[in-house]
Amino acid sequence: MRILHTSDWHLGRSLHRVSLLDAQAAFVDHLVDTVREHAVDVVVVAGDVYDRAVPPLSAVQLFDDALHRLAAAGVPTVMISGNHDSARRLGVGAGLIARAGIHLRTDPSGCATPVVLRDGTHGDVAFYGLPYLEPALVKDTLGASKAGHEAVLSAAMDRVRADLAARPDGTRSVVLAHAFVAGGQPSDSERDITVGGVAAVPAGVFDGVDYVALGHLHGSQTVTDRVRYSGSPLAYSFSEHVHRKTMWLVDLGPRGDLAAERIDCPVPRPLARLRGRLDSLLEDPVLERHRESWVEATLTDPARPDEPMARLVERFPYTLSLVFDPERGPEDPLASYAQRLSGRDDQQIAEDFVAHVRGGSGPSAQERTVLRAAFDDVRVGDGVHEVSR
Repeated sequence: MRILHTSDWHLGRSLHRVSLLDAQAAFVDHLVDTVREHAVDVVVVAGDVYDRAVPPLSAVQLFDDALHRLAAAGVPTVMISGNHDSARRLGVGAGLIARAGIHLRTDPSGCATPVVLRDGTHGDVAFYGLPYLEPALVKDTLGASKAGHEAVLSAAMDRVRADLAARPDGTRSVVLAHAFVAGGQPSDSERDITVGGVAAVPAGVFDGVDYVALGHLHGSQTVTDRVRYSGSPLAYSFSEHVHRKTMWLVDLGPRGDLAAERIDCPVPRPLARLRGRLDSLLEDPVLERHRESWVEATLTDPARPDEPMARLVERFPYTLSLVFDPERGPEDPLASYAQRLSGRDDQQIAEDFVAHVRGGSGPSAQERTVLRAAFDDVRVGDGVHEVSR
């Protein structure tokens, strides 16, 4: 069976206030063309279809167009909700839409109810959709031992393996999941899903299935031969300037043997990260190749130059982001402060602040737990982590 694995469309997202809707529409065209050109048997979309819980109308229209075109191509599609999606909104009408071959999996309680497809020669393939599992919200639903990412995914996978064991011998299996799996490389554009100081889960959670189609991380990557991220089809932050944006074309053989290749996605405009003093960026002939790129420029001038953006745009018309990181001597107190914050997460910064106001005495273990719970509550309460109940 030939599977096209994609994820993290983030329909409705922009890049530094530049709309990406046309580029996302071009990706949908490319997706449908790839399905036809490569004789794809099933499309899987591993979450974050939309960029936010209540997407703009233009994003909804593009999603509707994608569903109609996939259905018209006669190719089944299996989708799950991600941490950016509203599971309840995305899952509306799922039962009716399934009649057209579009299978939406947004309810955690249904994670062990697969979409079963037959390839005509080698028997059934069971597709299990695990929507994004917010630990605090699904712990009881799944009967997990505690409210953590590894615990809830393990509970969901126990259900999957139990269902698979009851199916006829030779049934192959594919799991769709939206999670941060240990070994994956993140970028700046994924929303933090840390709970209790832990975000990543071990790849071994998914043992026992033939292929795991992951979403959440925006770089296409292989965690293990059978556990892969497709990545996002477009770059959504300048941290992704080195990404090669692709989808996975996976051939699942009769005995679960696997072959996979990357299918490149269209690039609307390359990204470039430039760093240096303003005069150097404006005069360096090597940088001429970035004239048509979307540019993030970090200026290191000790003093802020006059009209830097206007001057940059003259050479790089598509400059989107301007950052100031002035060169400072080691004795500069601002440099020392920036160094102290560099690479530290919110929890560590808060603990440092407590130590500072107490004259060097950091928080106790109990206070650290309270701080961590407060950060978790803020993240969960941002209005996007909805599940169907």
